[in-house]
Amino acid sequence: MKFDIFLSICQTEVDGYMPNERQMFLNFFDQLKAADELGYETAWVAETHLSCQTQKENPGGVIPHFKGEIGLNTDILQLAHKAFAMTKKINIGSAIRNIICNGGPIAHAEAVKTFLSLHSLDESETRKLHLGFAAGRFPFSNTPYGYYPKTELEKMAWDVIKNKYFNEATEIFLRLLKGEQLSSKDISPRTLTAKDFRDQALWERVKSEAIKQHSVERDEIFLNNHWNFEKVGVIPFEAPLKNLRLTVGSHDPEVQILANKILPTGVFNLSITPPQVIEDTHIRMQKHYNEAGGVWKREYMPRTVMVFLNKSGAKAKEQAQTAWVNYWKAMEKTLDPKKVESAVENTIAGDAQEVLSKIKDKYHKDDRLMLWFDFNNHDNPGIKESMKSFIENVAPHLH
Repeated sequence: MKFDIFLSICQTEVDGYMPNERQMFLNFFDQLKAADELGYETAWVAETHLSCQTQKENPGGVIPHFKGEIGLNTDILQLAHKAFAMTKKINIGSAIRNIICNGGPIAHAEAVKTFLSLHSLDESETRKLHLGFAAGRFPFSNTPYGYYPKTELEKMAWDVIKNKYFNEATEIFLRLLKGEQLSSKDISPRTLTAKDFRDQALWERVKSEAIKQHSVERDEIFLNNHWNFEKVGVIPFEAPLKNLRLTVGSHDPEVQILANKILPTGVFNLSITPPQVIEDTHIRMQKHYNEAGGVWKREYMPRTVMVFLNKSGAKAKEQAQTAWVNYWKAMEKTLDPKKVESAVENTIAGDAQEVLSKIKDKYHKDDRLMLWFDFNNHDNPGIKESMKSFIENVAPHLH
């Protein structure tokens, strides 16, 4: 079993206290250095774009009752340079990097290749950038960059079409990372079919709209490329990929398979992902994982694990309960006891022996766990103590 750590840098109010941005980053780097010294393999860092607080001033605020910012890291590449300079052994990961905003997949491919070129200048540097990538959590991070429905057809079927466009972004991003030179004409065509829609009545309406636009053939709707560009090559061309590991944040089998036709790519799964979905993904990836990456391993699917660890098991469970109550109040302003109960059940809370037992029951011995200690918690010394207690009192029994 592999042990990583997840750091959210979430600036929200906890028990009436909200650190300023400087203190949030100081706490982050302090916890990062502790994780490095304790032997955690990779520090995965949440990435967020554009202010949640500012977005609430617009109609349709996505989290209108949340006070603060979901996260303060906006660029894992800048942060990683400083993180590597301050540590000795730990890898750095993005959870996740949004390849839609800030210029789209071409811009992100170029930024990553530049990072890898600079990171590799020290020939003794073998630590990896674990690049998790996806389309982002909140639409408002993407809409300023033109990622929103523009035609009647897109407005009708945006929930389906935006996934097709992320599929397109994934292909562009990975092919350019790989070193290909291409134009939008070289990108695989994408279509809508009945199997893309759970609501078949909606499919019929979408198809009728497409017929008006003359874009239907044999019950397929052909989509125009979202990104249109002449032939480009992303520099630096000689950027080495040896210190890069890719992980896609999507449950869509088509995206997972597409990514692995280009480069070896793992898959993200959250703590709330149903067990059957996780096992189905492992089975799929055993077949489709890019052969350049070798044989598929369970550790290529990092698992998010919220941990509340305390010498007093009762105190740990109380901390978990309080954290989730505060979280749901912040997110929805109302409190659904069933949601809280379900969330707490998915959380690993207790003393060292209870945490050990729960992890053994819930996870496979070959899983990679992203341990999340800072959820709704600004107690920096307490977080570091939990990190240390896990490594000393739990991890030795799981290796």
